[in-house]
Amino acid sequence: MAPELLHACGLESGYGRVQVLWGTELVVREGETVVLLGANGAGKTTLLKVLMGLLEAWRGELRFAGADIAHTRTDRRVRSGIAYMSEIGCFPGLTIEENIRIGGQFMTAAALRARIDELYAIFPAIAQRRKALASSLSGGQRKMLGIAKALAGNPRLLIMDEPSAGLSPLFVKEVIRALEGFRGQGLSFLIAEQNVKFLELADRVYTLEGGRIGFEGSVAAMHENDALRRAYFGLK
Repeated sequence: MAPELLHACGLESGYGRVQVLWGTELVVREGETVVLLGANGAGKTTLLKVLMGLLEAWRGELRFAGADIAHTRTDRRVRSGIAYMSEIGCFPGLTIEENIRIGGQFMTAAALRARIDELYAIFPAIAQRRKALASSLSGGQRKMLGIAKALAGNPRLLIMDEPSAGLSPLFVKEVIRALEGFRGQGLSFLIAEQNVKFLELADRVYTLEGGRIGFEGSVAAMHENDALRRAYFGLK
């Protein structure tokens, strides 16, 4: 079994006096793809913000690569190897290349240039328009740019918040296909979604319900659970 990369234990957090996370526990291992399933309002985005340091953890433990990061600044988490892709994914008012450069802002100039060339080879559709504003891209192309931006810093873990948001089923398939190409390269993923199509990528899956983890296991185990099968697969 691969060693743990990210380990959250007993996380509690929220906004003001409103508690959203209740003792949340989650593990992502080296080279593993974990999908976090939950409906709108389940607490997925809140959990991801806590993992990135964008929201304070009230209680609980959080470790990355063995180090305690529960009270570490967001920029230091990024430098340690964690990247985050929000639902929006990119900055519409900046060019494609400016977006990617922001994603790799902590790399040396030479390393970033080489990384940008690698990403353009992987995403030729955005490479052809590198000087265009991100706002000129289609929804699917913006997601591809968001992935390239998040990967520009060559992270160890990519955390994604609903990459399917706003996309047609066709573009969802394209995003899944793009992510599939990075599996097996040592990169770990934590993908928060409500679209079960992303289970095609999953080594393990968690469900989040009311800020609490409801299930943890394999996709096959989800299918064998009647209640989960009706709740998730019966609606997609």
